Amino acid sequence: MIRYDLTCQNGHAFDSWFASASAYDALEKAGQLSCAVCGDARVKKALMAPSVNENATAPKRRLSEPGSPLEKAMAELRRKLEANSDYVGDTFVREVRSMHEGKTPERAIHGEARPEEARRLIEDGIPVAPLPFAPKRRTN
Repeated sequence: MIRYDLTCQNGHAFDSWFASASAYDALEKAGQLSCAVCGDARVKKALMAPSVNENATAPKRRLSEPGSPLEKAMAELRRKLEANSDYVGDTFVREVRSMHEGKTPERAIHGEARPEEARRLIEDGIPVAPLPFAPKRRTN
């Protein structure tokens, strides 16, 4: 695992863990990175100093536990979203269109859509918003 400090073109700074340097490169090349604060997809590695643990006997935080206030807020957002909406996966576009057209009852959902699909939904007057995290089943 490798941690990178990242910045978006809106000036937000955040960090993220990746399986390897090549995993980061592949995600960046595929346009799969986004700002943890605003969702901007124009994300780059920031200049960073090496991390040195001065107290090797100090208790270590598990990577799955949020550390910073931003990580805690993101974890709480995820928890609330998952508790109060249905995950519909890659049927998101079809589901949201069906609700918008009155074919199925409205309910809170979240799922996956390609950027061009999300853009078409917005152009058609269907309110959608990107989430600042990937679904749990797709994270490492």
